Amino acid sequence: MEKGKSLSMSETKFVQDVRRILEEARNGAYAAINSMMTNAYWLVGKRIVEEEQKGKERAEYGRQILVQLAEVLMRDLGRGFSVSNLKNFRQFYLTFPDYPIRQTRLANLTWSHYQRIMKVDNMQARDYYLREASENSWSVRTLDRNISTLYYERLLMSGNKICVENEMQEKTASLQADKYSFIKNPYVLEFLNLPNNKGFVEAELEMAIIDKLQKFILELGKGFAFVERQQLIRTETNEYYIDLVFYNYILKCFVLLDLKVNKITHQDIGQMDMYVRMYDDLKRSEGDNPTIGIVLCTETDADVARYSMLHGSEQLFASKYKLYLPTEEQLKAEIEREKLNFKLQNK
Repeated sequence: MEKGKSLSMSETKFVQDVRRILEEARNGAYAAINSMMTNAYWLVGKRIVEEEQKGKERAEYGRQILVQLAEVLMRDLGRGFSVSNLKNFRQFYLTFPDYPIRQTRLANLTWSHYQRIMKVDNMQARDYYLREASENSWSVRTLDRNISTLYYERLLMSGNKICVENEMQEKTASLQADKYSFIKNPYVLEFLNLPNNKGFVEAELEMAIIDKLQKFILELGKGFAFVERQQLIRTETNEYYIDLVFYNYILKCFVLLDLKVNKITHQDIGQMDMYVRMYDDLKRSEGDNPTIGIVLCTETDADVARYSMLHGSEQLFASKYKLYLPTEEQLKAEIEREKLNFKLQNK
């Protein structure tokens, strides 16, 4: 085909056929992984309950076997089998003892779907969300929003169900966009014992800028030690990735850095505030100072950096933290330098 000419009808059909073949293969891989993973977790939960019943007269017995089992599994099979995950498998079995029967009707639901629905107390609501999520192929994000906004309860109370349904579909349209979000799901990667591939969650420019920022902060020589990149922080209902995590041994605190491709919004600040609170709850040790978060954006004509810390830590930030953290001017210069470098390399 000559350069500049558009595809003919037959060539367009050819492309569509190839795309369909690949999409069907991806869907098949998704279904196979999901089915085997979810079934395995139910069976593990069943086996845990059976083992616990042997020592039911000792309350400590159940806790001990989970700790010991997690230690062996994480050593031999990878990071996806912590005590908290094993507790989830156990709860999965207890919440859905008839899962093998349900599975034939709900084959397209993922482990993340079941995890979210397990938190719903009302049995009728659970059954409704299972059925609707399966029949309408709700993404996990759509399911989470519908549960959080009491969609089931609002439908029951509404005199105009069509209006409620239309509003839900409109509000969740953007949450349904990524057909292959399961590939990014850390549970799938953990089940297969695969590393978290950063290419799944960062664009090339973001990758280049984060590479540069990581190197720049370590070269400041102000007590920064690298902890992890794209660190996964997990709550009971969601997973979050933090772009860069450092520990400053002079300040004795963790420093979290998150990069945004657009101008910083109030929502971005709120998200970092949440990261800081979670990090202080989950990672901060006795003797550590409060965690600090930095939100950066690639739009350097706007505010390039915003700092986040727990309420009450402002004086500590002003008197000590600012002496060791990179300035906004330094961060802006590094981002601009890397954007220019990236542009030159990709002409």
